[in-house]
Amino acid sequence: MQEKAGSLLAGLTVVDMSQFLSGPYCSLRLLDLGARVIKIERPDGGDLSRRLYLSDTEVGGDSTLFHAINRGKESLAVDLKNADDLNFLRKLLAGADVLIQNFRPGVIERLGLEYEAVKAINPSIVYASISGYGEEGPWVMRPGQDLLAQARSGVMWLNGDEEQGPVPFGLAVADMLAGANACQGILAALVRRGISGIGAHIQTSLLESLVDLQFEVLTTHLNDGRRKPQRSGFRSAHAYLSAPYGVYPAKDGYLAIAMTPIGRLQDLLGIEALAPHRDDGKAWFAHRDEIKRIIADRIATEGVDHWLAILEAADVWCSKVLDWPELLSSEGFRILDMLQTVTREDDVSIGTTRCPVRIDGLRPKTERAAPVVGEHTVRIRAEFDR
Repeated sequence: MQEKAGSLLAGLTVVDMSQFLSGPYCSLRLLDLGARVIKIERPDGGDLSRRLYLSDTEVGGDSTLFHAINRGKESLAVDLKNADDLNFLRKLLAGADVLIQNFRPGVIERLGLEYEAVKAINPSIVYASISGYGEEGPWVMRPGQDLLAQARSGVMWLNGDEEQGPVPFGLAVADMLAGANACQGILAALVRRGISGIGAHIQTSLLESLVDLQFEVLTTHLNDGRRKPQRSGFRSAHAYLSAPYGVYPAKDGYLAIAMTPIGRLQDLLGIEALAPHRDDGKAWFAHRDEIKRIIADRIATEGVDHWLAILEAADVWCSKVLDWPELLSSEGFRILDMLQTVTREDDVSIGTTRCPVRIDGLRPKTERAAPVVGEHTVRIRAEFDR
């Protein structure tokens, strides 16, 4: 049972045929906003992410990843190779509002559940397809996996120091962004449907989402002679930004410093060696490694709190770099109320995050943990098998 804050999509039924991360992340956000999400799973094991472990921790027989991204959903076990099960799935889709699928191109067509086929059953349905690289081109049949999409997108060349080579994100950023983009498209299509009654086919991919993530720096690249971005060779944090932008080790932790005039840092930190570059904005990029090394040497002489007391008082954009224990114990995090415990009737209990969106000042909350495989099959069949 959800709080009133998560009722914007109440009455809408989402059929989620996707696996792993991108599609389930999309349906999770729709659930947080009040939609009913029916997760389609194989009877023999369910979503493959049930066994996709991020650590050796297991809760109720499933991975913490599966629990995190499937809390509050209903599970319908369907054998897609069984004609009777497929016929029932079509009945379910006839009464649904949204379908999400992230099969490799060609699979959904073989099942007879591509957009045009489902549209014939339910003309007003909002149908969302998430792929690795789109529906055409030489990469279509390549595995649509997050790390591989990062590798093809160019995004790895923005991370890390220059001599490191490509550095991937430490998160499944392509999956999450694709899910978020699909969710945006679904919500827009539902608005139009509410006005005209017309459904839509929403399509996005991991690659398109990663390209869009880079829109700011890619636009610079396209309009400055297509020069390859040059990462800093020391404490790099952004390929296109000058010193002091970066993270610096102090005696007892790390200090992040964003865009700040070098002359200001010279005065505040007492670094006379910065004097040659004090007022030369172009030098802050051309000589950024040299400038960063000078700053790093100074920051390393004191603790983080010492420098924060000086820099924050002068309204310099800076922050201590927090690890998870520090974040979770901080008042800034606590006041956001971003954590919750979800439970299930079989005594499964797991701590996880809450929806990042607040509605009229309230944050949606889901109290139920992720389902076991096929947990709701009997009830859903009785409801839709007419």
